[in-house]
Amino acid sequence: MSDETDILAANAAYYLAFVTADFPAMSRIWADGNVSCIHPGWPALIGRQAILESYRQILSNPNPERIDPRNETVMVEGGEARVLCVEFVSGTALAATNLFTRVGDAWRMTHHQASPIAALVEEPVPQPSSRRLN
Repeated sequence: MSDETDILAANAAYYLAFVTADFPAMSRIWADGNVSCIHPGWPALIGRQAILESYRQILSNPNPERIDPRNETVMVEGGEARVLCVEFVSGTALAATNLFTRVGDAWRMTHHQASPIAALVEEPVPQPSSRRLN
């Protein structure tokens, strides 16, 4: 597998953990140190404990929102990578940035940020023949 493919798989695992409310999987996705997260409308969270507690709260919601990432763009430089994408959450488009670092043979998340997009973005219609990872 290429780095880009591995990074897209790590990114897809993040969204899968989110939509399935799988806290143990979410915990495995995040790196141990030097991590940050900015959920829409939240202040910046710094550190693994604060971030995982935020996900524990979000994932415990009995009526979770569907989140659908699209238009992933991967940028890799050595052991660091970022994925830029658009998240569709209940019809609202958010610009998202997911940063990853290589830890051994795996890519671990070091930062996530999602913010509303001011410009109109149309939610794509899923295509059954799509070969995307997510």
